[in-house]
Amino acid sequence: MNAKEIIARRVALDVRDGMLVNLGIGLPSLVANYLPDDVDVFFQAENGVIGLGARPPEGMEDPDLTDAGGGFVTAVPGAASIDSAMSFGLIRGGHLDMTVLGGLQVDARGYLANWMVPGKMVPGMGGAMDLVAGARKVVVSMVHTAKGEPKILPECTLPLTATRRVSLIVTEMAVIEPTDDGLVLREVGPGVSVEDVRAATAAELHIVGDVPEMRLT
Repeated sequence: MNAKEIIARRVALDVRDGMLVNLGIGLPSLVANYLPDDVDVFFQAENGVIGLGARPPEGMEDPDLTDAGGGFVTAVPGAASIDSAMSFGLIRGGHLDMTVLGGLQVDARGYLANWMVPGKMVPGMGGAMDLVAGARKVVVSMVHTAKGEPKILPECTLPLTATRRVSLIVTEMAVIEPTDDGLVLREVGPGVSVEDVRAATAAELHIVGDVPEMRLT
C-alpha cells in the first residue's frame, strides 16, 4: 500500500453518511475509491458536479465528466450538473459538510498553504480559498514530507490559502488535529512510531496518552 492509498483510505473513514463533500484535485480525489459500502454521500467538485463517483475503468472515460482538475470521474445515481455560480454558492454559503484538500504546507496554527509556489506558473487560485473559509470541516490530505523536508512547519513559508485553522491533517505517517493548544498527534501510520513522526515534523507536536495506529478499513 503506497502513501497516497494510506492517506485516501484514512480520510474516507471520516466521511459520514448523508454528507455533501468536496474533493480537491490530485490526492483528495482518490478518497471516492475507498468509501465504505454502507456510506451514502454526494461528492462535489467546484467545476459544477454534485455526485462524483470513482475514476472510471480504462476506456470508459467521458470527456464531459471530470473533476475540477480535469481528471475523469463517474457519476452516481442522482448526480447533478450545476453552473459555477450555484457551485460556489454552496461553498460560500456554508452548505458543504466537509472538504478534502491537498497541501503544500501546514503550520503550527493549522493554517494551510496550498495554492501557489512563488516564481512558478500558477493557473489560478481555484476554489481552495473559498473551500477553507466556507466548508464546515476542512481535511488536509498530503504526504508528510517533500524530498525529505518537513511540510508541517512552525510557520508556512508559502502564501497562505486562508487564515482559518483546518480541522485535520492526514498524512501517511500521522493524523494530526490543530487545536487551540497547538498540533495534537491523534494517530500514527502503519508501522510508524511517535518518534518517527516527530523527526519528520518541524512544528511542535503535543502527545496525549498512548497514540493508536490509524485504521484503514
